[in-house]
Amino acid sequence: MRRYTILTAVSALALSIAAPALAQTPVPLAPGDAVDGQIAEGDANGPDDAFRYDSYSVNARAGQRLQAVMRSAAFDAYLEVYGPEEGGEPLFSDDDGLGEGTDSQLRFTADRDGVYLLRARTLSGLEGGAYTLALTERPQARPAPRPSRIRSGQSQRGQLAPNDPETDEGGSYDAFALRARSGERFAIDLTSEDFDPVVRVGRMANGVFSELAMNDDGPDTGLNSRLVFTAPEAGEYIVRATALNATGEGAYTLAVAEGPEPAPTQPIDIGATVQGELTADDGLSEARRPADAYRFPGREGQRVRVDMNSSDFDTYLQLFDDNRLSLAEDDDGAPEGTNSRLTFTLPRTGSYIVEARAFSDETGRYELTISEIEPEKPPQTLAFGETLQGEIGEGDSTDSEDRSFDAYALSGVAGQRIHGIMRSGDFDTLLQIGRPGSEFTALATDDDGLGEGTDSRLSYTLPEDGEYLLRALTYEAAGKGLYSLELVDRGPQPRPGSLLVGSTARGTLTESDATAEDNSFYDAYRVTLKEDEKLLITMVSNEVDSFVVVGSDKDGAFEPLASDDDSLSDTHSKLEWTAPADGTYEIRAGTFQQGETGAYALNVEKQP
Repeated sequence: MRRYTILTAVSALALSIAAPALAQTPVPLAPGDAVDGQIAEGDANGPDDAFRYDSYSVNARAGQRLQAVMRSAAFDAYLEVYGPEEGGEPLFSDDDGLGEGTDSQLRFTADRDGVYLLRARTLSGLEGGAYTLALTERPQARPAPRPSRIRSGQSQRGQLAPNDPETDEGGSYDAFALRARSGERFAIDLTSEDFDPVVRVGRMANGVFSELAMNDDGPDTGLNSRLVFTAPEAGEYIVRATALNATGEGAYTLAVAEGPEPAPTQPIDIGATVQGELTADDGLSEARRPADAYRFPGREGQRVRVDMNSSDFDTYLQLFDDNRLSLAEDDDGAPEGTNSRLTFTLPRTGSYIVEARAFSDETGRYELTISEIEPEKPPQTLAFGETLQGEIGEGDSTDSEDRSFDAYALSGVAGQRIHGIMRSGDFDTLLQIGRPGSEFTALATDDDGLGEGTDSRLSYTLPEDGEYLLRALTYEAAGKGLYSLELVDRGPQPRPGSLLVGSTARGTLTESDATAEDNSFYDAYRVTLKEDEKLLITMVSNEVDSFVVVGSDKDGAFEPLASDDDSLSDTHSKLEWTAPADGTYEIRAGTFQQGETGAYALNVEKQP
């Protein structure tokens, strides 16, 4: 933070403090304060230099309702709020909530007494500039009025306005009470030309709204919402008319109609395979497309896999509970082509419904299989610096591609770089990292990154504080055998150094250096150039296969502009390149192969 000025509501006293004293210490900010700040060189950076930010501390009491507004003509503003406890994910965030271009408006309510951290940052990239930040206290929300009543066949017009009751995220809403019989099916449409509507359905318990279903952009409705909802039991349900953006306001129309008849269900047992055909005479899905539906019994904790294959159309699967509430869906999750595979752990004992359809309106023949698979074993804890011996064998968990794996839990912090190294003489290894949850999604994957045959080295920078899962897999479904797994903490990503045109940088690539997307190591250097300035970049090494890349920062990510492998000789690089515009560019001295380390010389010369 180069400079900031706080103008309190009590005084117009201007304070100016230099950046170094503030770079690591949040600046106190109270309701009524306004800040003239600057995102600049020397401020804190996000993981992988994805953004730059200033930090403010806000002392709030439980239930206090606050609003932060950040404006900048220099960059796309973004606001985040973190709770009193250290670490964790943001409690609230906002990008363009002010509704005026790229400025931010963040509303939040403190859930306990304590000091909250407010980050004023760029949406992406390190190019900042001047901004203003204002913090105000919002008045206590007025009690939500008794919901208006609406029934099937009715349409009501309304207006989202500033004096409406607010959700926990600060957006206005109107509420409508809808009486339903058990199993009654509704089609609920929320339309508006003033804001992007979102319709939500839930129930009230002890004054708390519990959401059961929602829809943002219904099928074939543009930005308008259409939700097909089946009441799981008799009683009163609450329909909320809301906006996608917390500042969305204006006129809307809410219509409730009798829902379309669901596709009739056919019984199927787990372990069975059916040969089916979609035709124009079939029942319709909620997306109004031909669908076949199958009902099967399941038990709590049972893990099932549904496969749908067709050579006639792009398949699509959706899983519902017995009340037609959607649980999971899949388009192209099968190992090959446009076939579908859905894997899910059943939350309770009862009946479930699988809906088989095409991704679009196509029809044709298909094959559907429902099978039971082994529940995932709980992960073991893996500490940094630890190396363990494991075995992939019969009875291990399997993923959607039938590959056996062991899972390991690890804890990390935002910006931390890690190495997972997996070796085996029995099978081709594969490593994946993701977050814990009901269904695993890989954030990063590596096959042969160690550069030693089929062993893996997964290099990954953690995007946020928290818990992660590391999966040690076989690359092929039939793989079995012994393996070793090591977890290495590589610390934060090294920052690029500066390099003067006309000089030579001599360095050594090591395993502690930065890693490219292919897991090869590199050192980075920044040069400042004028438009059309011509460079000759050479990289020479007797220990590694040189690979030089020049690029620029684009929205917080490195964008390669030119590269060379062996133009100087078999393993030496030479790149002739012209700067397309004035600016700062990054030259990466790396290797063509993964896992290579060794000394090099990088020379950057100006050409006539």
